[in-house]
Amino acid sequence: MSQKLHWVAWGTLIVFPALGALLLYLFGKPVIEVMFRSQINVVLQIGIGGFIGTLLGLGGRWIITRPVILPSLEKYGGIVKSMRLKPHHVYFLSFCAGFGEELFFRGAMQALTGIWIAAVFFVAIHGYLNPRNWRISIYGIYMTLAIALLGYLTEIWGIFTACAAHMAIDVVLFNFLIRFADKKIAYEHSESYEYTEQIE
Repeated sequence: MSQKLHWVAWGTLIVFPALGALLLYLFGKPVIEVMFRSQINVVLQIGIGGFIGTLLGLGGRWIITRPVILPSLEKYGGIVKSMRLKPHHVYFLSFCAGFGEELFFRGAMQALTGIWIAAVFFVAIHGYLNPRNWRISIYGIYMTLAIALLGYLTEIWGIFTACAAHMAIDVVLFNFLIRFADKKIAYEHSESYEYTEQIE
């Protein structure tokens, strides 16, 4: 993993929560009370979030291996391969993104805009709702529903549920894309079904 990516990860973990706190402050909201709006045990939140996130990650993996989306998968597999990630890098990046981004989007932004606006905005800025790429937008619709679910989990269980779920989703998908890239299997549209069976 490059040093630049390392610092981007740390920046996500530190800067996003700080921006979330600033956003709440500017709108006159009590930062701690809003961002950490739950009395439920943190360990329980993390356990629930990790379980649900793993299921959502497996669902995302299923979506991106459908023949209709496979042509877009090679691009993202190449991006992940270029990162040269080892197993501990996957967990580090997933932790930073999961906790950093969720404290901003679910912890702060959602409290101001509502669950669905925050979810759509989150998925859109990640490039998965792209009118010029309908294939990846199918995945984007799935992720919008998944992220909205994290929003409801935040309201019901607490922010750490969403953080752990986000981390679990990323771990599942990172590991899949690494395996996908490492296999370097060339595929044709006529062979998509056979290829899908090989990588699932």
